[in-house]
Amino acid sequence: MNKQQLAAKIWESANKMRSKIEANEYKDYILGFIFYKFLSETEVTRLHADGMGDEDLEELREDDTETAQYVRDLCGYFISYDNLFSTWVAKKGDFAIANVRDALSAFDRNIDPARKRVFAGIFDTLQTGLSKLGTDEKSRSKAARDLIYLIKDIPMDSRQDYDTLGFIYEYLISNFASNAGKKAGEFYTPSEVSQLMSEIVAWHLAGREEINIYDPTSGSGSLLIHIGQAVARRNGNPNDIRYYAQELKENTYNLTRMNLVMRGILPDNIVARNGDTLKSDWPWFDTDETKDETYEPLFVDAVVSNPPYSQNWEPPEAGEDIRFEYGIAPKSKADYAFLLHDLYHLRDDGIMTIVLPHGVLFRGGEEGTIRRNLVENHHIQAIIGLPANIFFGTGIPTIVMVLRKHRDDDHVLIVDASKYFTKEGKNNKLRASDIKRIVDAVTGNRDVDKFSRLVGIDEIRQNDYNLNIPRYVDSSDNAESWDVYSTMFGGIPKRDIDALSKYWNVFPGLRRCLFAEENGHSAKLAVQDVREAVNADSDVKAYIQRYREAFIDYPAYIRGELVGNAANVGVAAEEETLANDLLRRLAGIPLVDAYAAYQVLDDSWQKTISIDLETIQAEGHDAVRKVDANMVVKKKGGKDVEVPDGWVGHILPFDLVQGKLLNSDLAEIATFESRLSEIGGEIADILDNLDEDDKSSTDAVSEDGDSFVAAELKKAVKSIGKNPETDFDRALVSAQRLFDEEREVKKNVKNLRSALDEKTRTVIEGLSDEHADDLLAAKWVEPLQHKLEELPQTAVDELIAAVNALNDKYSTTYSDVCEQIEQAEAELGNMLGQLTGNEFDMAGIAELKTLLGGE
Repeated sequence: MNKQQLAAKIWESANKMRSKIEANEYKDYILGFIFYKFLSETEVTRLHADGMGDEDLEELREDDTETAQYVRDLCGYFISYDNLFSTWVAKKGDFAIANVRDALSAFDRNIDPARKRVFAGIFDTLQTGLSKLGTDEKSRSKAARDLIYLIKDIPMDSRQDYDTLGFIYEYLISNFASNAGKKAGEFYTPSEVSQLMSEIVAWHLAGREEINIYDPTSGSGSLLIHIGQAVARRNGNPNDIRYYAQELKENTYNLTRMNLVMRGILPDNIVARNGDTLKSDWPWFDTDETKDETYEPLFVDAVVSNPPYSQNWEPPEAGEDIRFEYGIAPKSKADYAFLLHDLYHLRDDGIMTIVLPHGVLFRGGEEGTIRRNLVENHHIQAIIGLPANIFFGTGIPTIVMVLRKHRDDDHVLIVDASKYFTKEGKNNKLRASDIKRIVDAVTGNRDVDKFSRLVGIDEIRQNDYNLNIPRYVDSSDNAESWDVYSTMFGGIPKRDIDALSKYWNVFPGLRRCLFAEENGHSAKLAVQDVREAVNADSDVKAYIQRYREAFIDYPAYIRGELVGNAANVGVAAEEETLANDLLRRLAGIPLVDAYAAYQVLDDSWQKTISIDLETIQAEGHDAVRKVDANMVVKKKGGKDVEVPDGWVGHILPFDLVQGKLLNSDLAEIATFESRLSEIGGEIADILDNLDEDDKSSTDAVSEDGDSFVAAELKKAVKSIGKNPETDFDRALVSAQRLFDEEREVKKNVKNLRSALDEKTRTVIEGLSDEHADDLLAAKWVEPLQHKLEELPQTAVDELIAAVNALNDKYSTTYSDVCEQIEQAEAELGNMLGQLTGNEFDMAGIAELKTLLGGE
């Protein structure tokens, strides 16, 4: 399985196993066991690399102080052989929950003193929660054993596998957050929001060598990790990044440390603290006794945070805390307290991004004072309005605010990205194209109609420092207007045609082709079929040809970048290389949305290409020639059991290989399947031609009378004998023959498909390198090229739809409507004239006829 399939399987199994344990608690068990497995196998891997064999591992004992110290120096901790995760697995039925308790206690005793900040107490949440895994020792042991077997196949033994492990960990965390509501979701920032913030931060820090980043409300640590990964992609060495994290809740603080360690971050680069960020600022000294010697304020290159929204806090007195020099946030809303804390810890050339509720943009009182000071001191670089329902557990609208310690620019970029998202279940989600659109606007200080605007401080002053986004960016759709003249007399107003100028600029002759101007005010549609006329236009054809020429060598380029270099492609950075090339090709081509093209690339990359590349890099090029058993779930003994059912390509889909290399086999199957369809039609015709009396006189049809029932039909045919006398008898015999043929054809199709699957398996396993590369290109490049080539036609189709909509809008004039009303009134009046009743009924009908204009 690739990492996505493995993560999904673990989540599915974990969800079934969870039973009545709350997701917010269960995550602590499964994530804690995964982390213990990671530490255990990391120790074994490092000892193997140092020359220790498997037989030597059995000598790892806590009472061997010299060896224990050697391992502590090597790893930062020591785990004895009896407590290794692999030893637990080997115990099978002899494994007991006591093994876990003993191992976790021993772990705390055997942490290297220099690594206590990273590892001390990291399993406290797991240790204290073990009792909830069952009602007695036996049930707890079974639950723990099930967890161990659930996660035992997660790979953790190479640098490549840090990505696999990190992906699975993030996948589980996000699923726990999204499936458990606010209580479990509060510790997690959705990866798309993390990605948005990380791209802005990484852009600002590009080119720096040693970088410190800080999250004062770190939660699961995912936001810090995304920032670190984005910075490392641009700056090179990930070991040059130092991570500072602070978290109030102990179990979440442990989650932060686990997540950071499992991403391969050096322990020396992790500085984490469990504490209240607002009450107790970052510890500037190790102990009170050494304060004078170790005092060192924490100032970092970047601060990122997603603090709890509008939380109560205990504010200090004015002037008591240097962090809050711009004002003290209200007791009931700590939003600006977190913001000012973050800003204080920035270096002069640093950058920060923070997620906040919309209210911070316009609420008055002390928050208004703080906002004024931030604006006047040029700290706010950008305000990004996010879509609603983007965070787990809350539907309130949120923003990302970008701030700097020092900047000369006296503008604030206001971005309204509230309409750029895709719907996923209950939540909205930023797409890759949405993130790029926002990042491009922020990093380029771009004014984009109905999306972003650079606003001067003078304008903000005039608005009394109210930063509410709709004051500065109107992202609403244009209100529909109706032209009075065209409504009365018909025709399409010239101003509405002029509004499509972006198309006329590209297709200068098309407007004259589509419209015949009647007067200086309106025009009539001059063609019968708008689609036909537009697609036949020479300017439109030239435009589509120009686009295709820009991509004529694209398949060869992608193949050269990916297929021929699959084993060495830098998966994390390659998409950006491909995106830059894509945007270069689109630079001179109007109408096509570059972000839509970017989304096409990202969809292909995320869903297919990067997954296959990671598999090839982990398993070698032979993975392309690998075939796996197709595992399906079937009921056996009342239980769901996975059993093999045919084959699937490890990387290459069977249908792709069959379509490229086994066309004649597919054609033979298609012939039989076509006959099956014909048989179904012939049987339906027989039934349709029967009289209703015939249908009801036999058991040869089903109870609803819609379809023949084979078993009953056989009885009916048998009773007829060899000499059918009536049309009905002959119809039954014909139907039976068709059923017999249908059964035989289905059998042939099944046998042919089974034989084709076996043949496909043999073909895949025997592929030459050249054929394997051709099929990879067919899987990766052809669908991408096809979707990109659809984009110019999509732009043309939008014009066609707009022209048809204008024509439909004014095709019925007001006089047409009045005539239709008069006709309807007359028809109703005539019907009323045919009614009879008593004198009161007739008086009422007469009055209604008068109102309708009748007699």
